[in-house]
Amino acid sequence: MLQAGFDIGGTNIAAGIVDEDAKLVLKRSIPFPAGEPYQVAVEALAQLLTEMTEELFVPVSSLASIGIAVPGSIDQASERVVHAYNLQFHDVPLRSALMGYFPSVPVFLANDANAAALAELYAGAFVGCKTAVLITLGTGIGGGLILGGRMFNGGLGNGVELGHMVLEHGGPLCTCGTRGCIEALCTATWLVQQGRKSLIEYPHAMIATKAGQVLSNVNAKLVIDCAKAGDAIAKDIFDRYVDQLGSALTSCFNLLDPEVIALGGGVSLAGEFLFSPLRENVKQKCFFKNCGKIVQAKLGNDAGIIGAAMLAKN
Repeated sequence: MLQAGFDIGGTNIAAGIVDEDAKLVLKRSIPFPAGEPYQVAVEALAQLLTEMTEELFVPVSSLASIGIAVPGSIDQASERVVHAYNLQFHDVPLRSALMGYFPSVPVFLANDANAAALAELYAGAFVGCKTAVLITLGTGIGGGLILGGRMFNGGLGNGVELGHMVLEHGGPLCTCGTRGCIEALCTATWLVQQGRKSLIEYPHAMIATKAGQVLSNVNAKLVIDCAKAGDAIAKDIFDRYVDQLGSALTSCFNLLDPEVIALGGGVSLAGEFLFSPLRENVKQKCFFKNCGKIVQAKLGNDAGIIGAAMLAKN
């Protein structure tokens, strides 16, 4: 049977129809109605799903389930979005609102990072695993856990915030208000901050030259590309980044002993330039001599859709 999945972001709503083997049959995307009441977004979901099922010549009522992935916290019963700040969703009864349009189809709700981890379990880097960790390295840190072959949503149902484990006492201020979180030290944002700092301190180095001396031109890819090219300043920044991320992953290995940790997000696109030194860094720090694998996540931007569609199976 077919399942539907929605991945709601602050810019776009991605949607897909997925078969029982977790393969995308159809995918669509529409702008997120920013600034509108949540009911407008729910109506957009319903309209989009109706259009997709009509395109496939199947009625919505024939779907096995509908799943919704949201970048925010979900209540313990998986009924309401407690807070999704970039959507301006606060105490939103998202599940019941969509069921109002399709009362005969079960609807499931989850955090987007949890859904992405579930997608990797069914169709990506975690296939065949019982214990695995997904970490997405972007502007912030997203993370999801697979424990016992199932998505883990926290012992009290509050979810999993891997990005807000504290890595460095008194470290950089995180967006959550705490200092030294993984999110403050292991994101693309940290690379950008350090790259812009170097532009001021080393105005003749490669980062400054490539950026045309303009701070806003410095992004994570530029820093990584300059490190790849052998620039000493960029390489120092990147080496510090690898060491910080290696400490974060080591903590995950020491705590959970997972079979696999998969990294997604923009920074992971650095490929083996990142993964090779990172594996060596973790190998040197990890308590276990036979710690699990560190790999790149496989599903990319489709993970949220596929994971949302697979929520019923969890």
